[in-house]
Amino acid sequence: MPFALIQGDITKLETDAIVNAANRALQMGGGVCGAIFRAAGAEQLQRACDAIGGCETGGAVLTPGYDLSARHIIHVVGPVWRGGGQGEAALLRACYENALRLAKAQGLQSIAFPLISAGIFGYPKEEALRIAGQAIGDFLRENDMEVCLVLFDAPLLALAQQVLGGAVGP
Repeated sequence: MPFALIQGDITKLETDAIVNAANRALQMGGGVCGAIFRAAGAEQLQRACDAIGGCETGGAVLTPGYDLSARHIIHVVGPVWRGGGQGEAALLRACYENALRLAKAQGLQSIAFPLISAGIFGYPKEEALRIAGQAIGDFLRENDMEVCLVLFDAPLLALAQQVLGGAVGP
């Protein structure tokens, strides 16, 4: 039940699925979302997302990976940080849980997540890491899947190693 922290570009990973930090309309955005759309082929991915029609905050939907090395993209909509009193923690946890359940239902063996909601949605990185680690760890106690949390730069990787400590494998 491996869980790894890695630094890098999520669009380059060879996994069964990568997770996109999407918006509710499933439209191409900035940050990791924009990078995933560009790497997958923006027009074809947007057509697939348009056919789905949208996704609620905390939810997860699946599209093909198109031009990515990953076979699938699981789109999740994280909460916008509003100070912590608007149910943000439960919604953020639901993103990880719903993506993992969807991956399992599809028979996938490996999945890579970015840190959901910690970019333009403003979620405090330390708390976002804690929630990600707990949700993934709880899932892996009962399920066998390779899961990695992909962190874009060295400072965020160092923070993740500090916050999650021994909760992750090699």
